Amino acid sequence: MTQNKNVYDIDVYEHRMPEYDVPKIIVRRWSPRAMSGEKIKKQDLMTMLEAARWAPSSYNNQPWRFIYALRDTEHWDKFMELLVEGNRAWALNAAALVVIASKTTFDYNGKPSITHAFDTGAAWGNFALVGSMYGLVVHGMQGFDYNRARVVLNIPDDIEVLAMAAVGKPGRIEDLPESLREKEYPSSRKSLSKIAFEGGF
Repeated sequence: MTQNKNVYDIDVYEHRMPEYDVPKIIVRRWSPRAMSGEKIKKQDLMTMLEAARWAPSSYNNQPWRFIYALRDTEHWDKFMELLVEGNRAWALNAAALVVIASKTTFDYNGKPSITHAFDTGAAWGNFALVGSMYGLVVHGMQGFDYNRARVVLNIPDDIEVLAMAAVGKPGRIEDLPESLREKEYPSSRKSLSKIAFEGGF
């Protein structure tokens, strides 16, 4: 891997080749870890959250909930402390940390929603794509303390904690911990024949 380059200087198509013609943003979106440590404007994060807001959901329930902290604010440290050590080592250069959660019941009748996590995944997809479109790094992760997040962030019982994400301006691969530098490239995907089945599994 060539060193001393911004993660978005990498040619994605050296690592990925779609089987069918899709918009380039779909292929170009990936999940780097290298971030510069620069702040982003709150408006930038709000734009990403606005994109998430317009995702589809069952009964238009909109179960997604995003709890966030911006770098150098009063909430930053408590979000950083939720991360496992391996993620903290690179996410310390993020500009925002976001906990993604989902309401497990319907607003209109209080009954369980089977698709709440599916719907919230659609919102996360919008969030990540728009961040990538605007040249930001957006990296989702499960390496954090779910139970502690619930307590520290005052998350109600009917809200399920699903994931966490780091958002920031792209940084240099060489600034990552050495153990991560060789992994910092766009991953490929399983072939379409392994995930899509006509008529049955």
